[in-house]
Amino acid sequence: MTAPCAHVIPLKDTPSVRTVAQLPIHLADGREASSTIYSFHGLSDAKEHVALRFGNPDSEAPLVRLHSECMTGDVFGSARCDCGPQLQESLHRLHEDGGYLLYMRQEGRGIGLYRKLDAYRLQEQGHDTFAANRALGHGEDERDYAAAAEMLKALGVTRITLITNNHDKCTQLQALGIDVVAVEPTGVFSGEHNLRYLEAKVRHSRHTLALPDTSQEN
Repeated sequence: MTAPCAHVIPLKDTPSVRTVAQLPIHLADGREASSTIYSFHGLSDAKEHVALRFGNPDSEAPLVRLHSECMTGDVFGSARCDCGPQLQESLHRLHEDGGYLLYMRQEGRGIGLYRKLDAYRLQEQGHDTFAANRALGHGEDERDYAAAAEMLKALGVTRITLITNNHDKCTQLQALGIDVVAVEPTGVFSGEHNLRYLEAKVRHSRHTLALPDTSQEN
């Protein structure tokens, strides 16, 4: 575990749970996981985010993964990013240890699916993933985690152990009144097609990823 983030002043008001349903899930290794899926009333960004609860989460600081939607990675298995493997890893960990997955509808770090595909084209022309977003007139990362904090509060969760390599998630959640008492990293899922993408995440947004050293390769 890494050190917890600094505490800051929480915001007020929490939307409510809308619907609760059981959702059995087939994991990538062939096992079946039982989960409970939640939808919500009154989220501040009006998007259809959902939360999945697995097992018996720790009552003091349950394990939580905020996963931003990535259709290309999560659904189609794109090798251009590490989103699909991170999602599968999180589902396995939460099934085994209990906790919550918050699936956030924030495609392309908040710019949307079509604009993300525009950014893909720019990456093929030499831009890194962050420069491509800027070239399209967007910020490097436009994700706002206010809705995630609202979802956690609606579930009665205000102290968490966060699964992430992204400092910004921790900082935003703390500012929104969620006490991140510990951080656990995800695995490193690097390959031929996503190494440059991962290097950009380390360089631009201080993601804690131990990437392979390619400096000595011919």
